[in-house]
Amino acid sequence: MIKQRTQKPGGRKWSRERYVPKRKVCSFCSDKVELIDYKEPSKLRRYLSDRGKIEPRRRTGACARHQRALAVAIKRARHLALLPYVAAHIPKVGAFAQSS
Repeated sequence: MIKQRTQKPGGRKWSRERYVPKRKVCSFCSDKVELIDYKEPSKLRRYLSDRGKIEPRRRTGACARHQRALAVAIKRARHLALLPYVAAHIPKVGAFAQSS
């Protein structure tokens, strides 16, 4: 028995639905945040990678204006030792602290 190839509408032989990711919306814009506070490390920690780096816009979904303000707030919090600079300090500080 011979399998026949059928054409899909549009002229493509083997069409596969393209993955279109859902557009990310800036959480700061949707919440109408005026100022990103550097004194709230629990909110800022969400925008850090597991290695302590600031996540890019394409990962966080923040708009350009809020991403710049977010980077400044994270840098200020790091300077005041509210957030870590490097990954070695992440398990020892804050919400991820292990109690002995």
